[in-house]
Amino acid sequence: MARKLAEEKGIDINQVPGSGDNGRIVKRDVDSFVPGKAAPAAPAAAPAAGAPAPQVAAFAAIGEESFNEVPVSQMRKAIARRLSESKFQAPHFYLTMEINMDNAMAAREAINKISPAKVSFNDMVIKACAMALRQHPDVNSSWRGDVIRYNQHIHVGSAVAVDEGLIVPVIRFADQKSFSQIAAEAKSLADKAKNKKLQPNDYSGNTFTVSNLGMMGIESFTAIINSPDSAILAVGAIKEIVVADKGQFKTTNVMKVTLSCDHRTVDGAVGSRFLVTVKNFLENPVNMLV
Repeated sequence: MARKLAEEKGIDINQVPGSGDNGRIVKRDVDSFVPGKAAPAAPAAAPAAGAPAPQVAAFAAIGEESFNEVPVSQMRKAIARRLSESKFQAPHFYLTMEINMDNAMAAREAINKISPAKVSFNDMVIKACAMALRQHPDVNSSWRGDVIRYNQHIHVGSAVAVDEGLIVPVIRFADQKSFSQIAAEAKSLADKAKNKKLQPNDYSGNTFTVSNLGMMGIESFTAIINSPDSAILAVGAIKEIVVADKGQFKTTNVMKVTLSCDHRTVDGAVGSRFLVTVKNFLENPVNMLV
């Protein structure tokens, strides 16, 4: 009733103070309400005397819209075809793990004091993966339609970026080679790739692949499986973090890796056990020398 009466009198019901229970507005409040005078609007602030009004210069584009088209190279076409086939035919799933690299860093420093070839962290990852594949042969496999091929040999590909795209030179029998041998071969293949001197045998026959973007500061990423492999390991940067240890804070170095698996050949538990073995090798590098 109060609301209807206020509408008939042209009164804003929100301005009427309520005298009923809990401040409820009743009829007598509307009858006795006397609208107050509207407060005068504050005058607009005048610009300071002599101060010019701010002005923004009109945008003037330099040049005009343009683009450049470059014919797709045969290498780029091959890369696009292979990766598309892998991504859309192989059902990918991903497993990410953090690896403590303190012991690996100390071991690498000691190894490089006597190694004829400078050993990189990527060389250590290749060796760890190769030895883990020996223990987990299900990951060293490929889908062949009616059959699954379990490779007895271990050939680890290592992705290398070149001007035309990405190419994967292969370290053959990597599980049988020392850190120094892997380092020397990896450097030789990378140089051939950059100088366009790779032969087909240099970038074919892989049974597993490692892709490392850690040297570019990438902490973690996922990689597309390099067919016909069943898995590829994406390696991120080594990062120093602070952790709690027995009530004390200390710094430690960690590296994230992500394993992309083809679910047709590698189940989640199989891929997880493989990744745990890689982690154990890298956290205890001396085990790779036994």
